[in-house]
Amino acid sequence: MHPPASAPKSIDILLQRARNLAGLTLGELADMAGVQTPDNLQRHKGWSGQLLETWLGAEAGSKPQQDFPELGVELKTLPINECGAPLETTYVCYAHLTNIAGIDWLSSNVRNKLRCVCWLPILASRHIPPVDRQVGNAFIWQPDESQDRALRQDWEEIMERIALGKIESITARHGEVLQLRPKAADGSALTDAIGEQGQRIRTRPRGFYLKKPFTQQILNQAFNDV
Repeated sequence: MHPPASAPKSIDILLQRARNLAGLTLGELADMAGVQTPDNLQRHKGWSGQLLETWLGAEAGSKPQQDFPELGVELKTLPINECGAPLETTYVCYAHLTNIAGIDWLSSNVRNKLRCVCWLPILASRHIPPVDRQVGNAFIWQPDESQDRALRQDWEEIMERIALGKIESITARHGEVLQLRPKAADGSALTDAIGEQGQRIRTRPRGFYLKKPFTQQILNQAFNDV
């Protein structure tokens, strides 16, 4: 078994590729792809996602478009424990902190990234070394009406605070399903944002994340419907 040479031509092909990985470990996939598995993912946070992108034929990387732009599908790995519960929040995309006039929910990068997602659960409890972490059953998800409404409401409230210069007052507790958090390797990385007087200020870059109860709901829907 080898990683595919090209991007999948349809969502069905993508899903089949993803489901072919179920039951295999990250170590086995790395060996077959000819890459080394790190002992610890703390310093290699995106490694498992990049490995699985290789096996599925993803092209976009960290660009604003989806991982499979021709299909309009984003790939999201989801670390879970033995009970099937998400272990962490799920990163969606960077947040624009300046030049945000005219951006609405329908044209937002958050909605673009979450419009159609191929979720790939990974059994990744902390006591399991990366080499032994096992890939679960992939599934395709699109937000239903109530999920889209909840995402939109959180996004609009957070973006309004950013526009009003209240970036420093936004905490991870804001939002029911979506949160805004610093997104940088360390506190020394800074970017421009809007201050309370409309002036430019320097602050840590921020990213949008899905909260764990929301991804738990997505998992429950997917596997209760099977």
